[in-house]
Amino acid sequence: MSRDRGPRRLRRLDRSALIAASVTALSLTASGCMVVHGEREVLPATTKAEAAKALQQFTSAYNAADKAYDSSVDAAHVTGVLGAIDAARLKAGKANSPSGNPTHTPLKLSDVTYTIPKKAGWPRWFVADAAANKGGTARWLLVFTRNGLDEPFQVAYLTLVAEGKVPEFKKDADGWAEAVPVNSPELAVPPGEVGEKYATYLKSGGDTFADGAYTSTWRAAREKDGKRPGLVTQYIDEPMTSGDYAPLALRTTDGGALVFFATHLYSKQTAAPGTSIPTTDDVRALTTGEIKQSLTMEIVSNSVAVDPPKGAGEQQVTVLGRIQGLTSAKGS
Repeated sequence: MSRDRGPRRLRRLDRSALIAASVTALSLTASGCMVVHGEREVLPATTKAEAAKALQQFTSAYNAADKAYDSSVDAAHVTGVLGAIDAARLKAGKANSPSGNPTHTPLKLSDVTYTIPKKAGWPRWFVADAAANKGGTARWLLVFTRNGLDEPFQVAYLTLVAEGKVPEFKKDADGWAEAVPVNSPELAVPPGEVGEKYATYLKSGGDTFADGAYTSTWRAAREKDGKRPGLVTQYIDEPMTSGDYAPLALRTTDGGALVFFATHLYSKQTAAPGTSIPTTDDVRALTTGEIKQSLTMEIVSNSVAVDPPKGAGEQQVTVLGRIQGLTSAKGS
């Protein structure tokens, strides 16, 4: 579900010491030459000024794309799960309203807090936590990533979290946050395994995740929907862990982490003879084949969860938010 984002625009290199330190340098010593690899240096992912600029650029592009129902407008500013969801949403919108979005309302973000981790290697990333004119009082968490200095920051994850539920992040004396390795053994579940555990939980249950709207309540709703009269629904959940879909985690003050992760869902609906499968214009716009007796939908979701420190009193992972989107469907 990767997206072709087209030619990438070269950006003027920041001449600050922060960026200069991350470029490969050559150091002469008495014994000869030594190459210093900037990608191995532990550095802040960006500056707060550049983070603010990235958010402004994303918001402008996102609004323009939504107004025109044109994914090419914001393709350079989204990637990963959000990129897949956004492209499909705009494709469906364009199919049903070729002249653009008749109900477009510009997204406005305010009261923004930037959490920038200090880390080595790529990708380098940061989190923007904002209030918005959409989604009620929920906070918008946007994760910006990039894989090189000549690339723009792009939003890979977008989740909404209830006000007051975003944990406090651990920061050093200079205000930089700490990125947690995906294989960290210090947490109840290593960040790289949260998506896999979540997919298993949705299928079989268990006690890895705390009860809530995105866990026990959602499992119950899926079980009920799967047994509607005249309509059977089957689910297959899978983790997404590579490339721009890789999980990312920030250390919290209690030693745990806030983990952003992605999952992929196949949902197949099969109608009994003499009945039909209910659909919408947006679903039909993303469907290939004729919907006769079955419809298989591909859905991706991005979620954010609190992963407690290993050995703490509470060892269950708590899912704080989840946004999903249909990316394609096939009728038969």
